Amino acid sequence: MLREKSELIAHIHKILDISLTAGAFISAYFIKKYLLPLPIRGLTTLPNYYIVLFMIIAIWYVTFNFFSLYSPFRKQNLSQILWNMVKAVLVSTVILNLCMYLFKITDVSRIMMGSFVTLNIILLGLSKGLAYIVLARFRAKGFNFRNVLIVGSRAGAKDIIDAVEDHPEVGYRILGCLDGNVENVGERVKNEVKVIGTINDIEKILLEQVVDELIFAMPLKMIKEVQKYIFIAENIGVTVHILPSWEIRKLGYTPSIGSIHFETFQGIPTMALTTTSKEKGDLLLKSLFDYTFALIVLILCLPFFIIIFITIKFFSKGSVVFKQERLGLNGRKFILYKIRTMISDAKEVQKELQAMNEADGPVFKIKKDPRIIPFLGYFLRKTGLDELPQLINVLKGEMSIVGPRPPIPSEVEKYDTWQRRRLSMKPGLTCL
Repeated sequence: MLREKSELIAHIHKILDISLTAGAFISAYFIKKYLLPLPIRGLTTLPNYYIVLFMIIAIWYVTFNFFSLYSPFRKQNLSQILWNMVKAVLVSTVILNLCMYLFKITDVSRIMMGSFVTLNIILLGLSKGLAYIVLARFRAKGFNFRNVLIVGSRAGAKDIIDAVEDHPEVGYRILGCLDGNVENVGERVKNEVKVIGTINDIEKILLEQVVDELIFAMPLKMIKEVQKYIFIAENIGVTVHILPSWEIRKLGYTPSIGSIHFETFQGIPTMALTTTSKEKGDLLLKSLFDYTFALIVLILCLPFFIIIFITIKFFSKGSVVFKQERLGLNGRKFILYKIRTMISDAKEVQKELQAMNEADGPVFKIKKDPRIIPFLGYFLRKTGLDELPQLINVLKGEMSIVGPRPPIPSEVEKYDTWQRRRLSMKPGLTCL
């Protein structure tokens, strides 16, 4: 999914803002010169308004960065975004007037500049409001949600619950809270959020449920062996937030994989430990490539699919498309599509062949698998053409073109904790 946090999105956002600012200035120029009623219509040939426009672009660009207009929308509300934008425009206007005074640029139309500032605020406000609403509705339909597990059930946890439920459009879902006392399991913390387990259940929940972010909302000194739980989350690839008092430094804990930084969670300061790539711009380009490549290849391969489907029907009874439940990002379940290359009852026959398994660990694999459809099945597997329907999974946002292969749930149940880290990124069609 496209994330506002990405560097590339931020650059596009900046270009859009500057383009709208330049458009507002040009519009104000033509309005003052041609559209206003007499006698206020018209402009003198001096000053050089090209120079003024150049100064506006430079000043607005710097000031917009200073006012953090390109922070992720998920972590802000609309009024905060718009207020920051208005402040940035007003401060930029003051700086522009100061620069024009220092460079002795005189006779600039005040009516035109007033029109420009007004148009600038309106255009920027409309663009940011529209983007915010579209993203909010996108998340309201169940897309791009992040599941949150809270450690603690007191004041800190209630603050997190309030922050999330006051702004459902940001796309967070609270799975529940964990408490240090087993007697509190099942109790309601606030609204519909309950204590779903004890602190000792952290590892079990992270392994069995889809958890995107883990928030420690209680003092770390109250959690026995807290380093172990942070280490588990880090190894799995789940983002960790720690509400202040910043006691992680007292533990002497140094991440072996991830990195620690400070960020706000719905306006609440937290310490975050993340283990996935920070190259958000690169990830966005990768995502754009995934969707474009998948769409083009699916269209080009449509005649091939028709031929293969007819041929498989000729060789073997049953469905042409093989569907199987797999696990994706952070353990999300999805249905993976492949061209069927095995006999229709391959799953039942596997139990009889279990002793012939040649793979180590939880994976089942036989070099010359007797369940494969003769000739055609081997050809499709050897060429990798049986994997092409997974381009549909790519278009659905469940997979990427390049990435670790999506495992089946029974395999993941046998994983060691450190192996769960492969689920911290989208699975891929090509493997590593």
